[in-house]
Amino acid sequence: MSLSTEKKSGVVAQFRRDAKDTGSPEVQIALLSERISGLGQHFSAHAGDHSSRRGLVKLVNQRRKLLDYLKATKPQKYQEIVERLGLRR
Repeated sequence: MSLSTEKKSGVVAQFRRDAKDTGSPEVQIALLSERISGLGQHFSAHAGDHSSRRGLVKLVNQRRKLLDYLKATKPQKYQEIVERLGLRR
């Protein structure tokens, strides 16, 4: 499931570093988290949708890689984003 333009711009506005930032790890992690939560709601209604479950696993792995990168390069930002998003890492 993709995010609507309004929702995506709202997430980018919350997590960006400066006015033109759209690709920092913080923004990417936040966008992936929104998509993951949307798929979680999808699976409560469609438990047998195994094709989308594969996509969910890919999104979770991509977010994990970005979080590992952020933890290695900027531990303070890592802690901040984990707390803001409420992730269990």
